[in-house]
Parts: sequence; structure tokens; C-alpha cells
Amino acid sequence: MRQYDLLVRFKKKIGRSLKLILLFALLILFIHLLFNILWQLPHNRNKPIDAFLVLGGSINREIYVAKLAKQHPYIPVLISHGSDDPCIFLIFQREQAPLNRVWLEKCAESTFGNFFFSLPILTKWNVHKVKLITSATHLPRAKWLANILLGSNGISTELDIAPEKGVPGNYESAAKTTLDVIRSLVWALGSQVIKPSCSQVNQLLAIDMQMWQEKDFACERQAGLDY
Repeated sequence: MRQYDLLVRFKKKIGRSLKLILLFALLILFIHLLFNILWQLPHNRNKPIDAFLVLGGSINREIYVAKLAKQHPYIPVLISHGSDDPCIFLIFQREQAPLNRVWLEKCAESTFGNFFFSLPILTKWNVHKVKLITSATHLPRAKWLANILLGSNGISTELDIAPEKGVPGNYESAAKTTLDVIRSLVWALGSQVIKPSCSQVNQLLAIDMQMWQEKDFACERQAGLDY
């Protein structure tokens, strides 16, 4: 009986210790989150743009960022699940914009996914302020998620709306938007320590155009390309 009581007390002690460790870890995360929001974010708002982030859904956004990239050749470009690789390649080639500063991320399947996979890349690039390029129809969802997910990691966002010729194809319902906002609020804390990686990130310069031409690809008509 005495051994049983000792075992019970030991288990309770271990349980309390684990709870204290968990609370301490959560406290550290909250402190880090508050530091990013209250110090890093306001500080970075005054810094120059050091990355372009394009949310996929319309080839017009890639046309728009290609023109920006030509004007600012030293600013890296991250396109999150945009058009087919060869279409983006031809757009940048036509605009005579640098190809070696453009990266294509293909893991995202939603607006939440755009930021979920882009955030670790931007963090790795040591980005302080990003120009977020999307369409008017993508608002306010894209803006809300950027403010939550990028802002909670101290990255300031400047919104830039690409002109459209039609309706982009990334419509999401109000219910999906609400779910994404809730997930973003939760992930704002988790992203302080967890950095998911995407296995489908390629440099635009490395695109094998010969391979794509053999596949007989097609680009959106708005791009004005002969493919």
C-alpha cells in the first residue's frame, strides 16, 4: 500500500511538473509574439520594401510583379502557387526582368496556405517589409491573413493591387474566410517556433523550358503569350 501511495504521489508530481513546463513554454511564446507585434512590427513599418510576395490566382498579378521586378531588380520575388512555371518564365523574359531573383512556391492550396508556406521563406530571407501583390477581389481576406500571420512575426505588409481584366479564380466563401482567420490566429502563436517547409520551391531561372515545350503547355489568354 505504501509503495502504491508513493507511486501515485510521484505521478502527480510529474503531472504538475509537465504542466508547469507547458505553461512556461506558452509564456515564452506569448512574450515572443508580443515582442514581434509591439516592437518589431512598428519598427519594420519604417523600413524599405525588401521582398515582393505574389498570391497566386491570376496571371495579371505575375505580369504586374514582373514590371515591378524590372524597376527593382535587387528585390527578391516570391510567387505563391501562381500560374504554370513556363508562363511566369515567359512573362518575366518578355518584360526583361531578372529571373534569378524570383522563386516559385507550389505547396499552397488556399490563401491560408499562401502565408503558411511563404512565411518561413520570407523569414529565412530576413525580410522586414513585404509588398503584398494580389487583386481587389482577394480583399479583405488576403489583407487580414497577412496582418495576422506576417505581422505576428514582425513582418510589415504594404498592399499593392494588380489591375485585372476579368475575375480571378481564387474565390473563397465567407465560411472559408472565417475558418482561415481562426486558423491564422492560432498559427500566429505556433509560427513563432514551427517553420513548415515546402518541397516544391524552385528558382525561376532553373525552369526547364525545353521540357515544358515538349508538354505543349498553355497560358491564360490575358498574358498575351503565344502559348
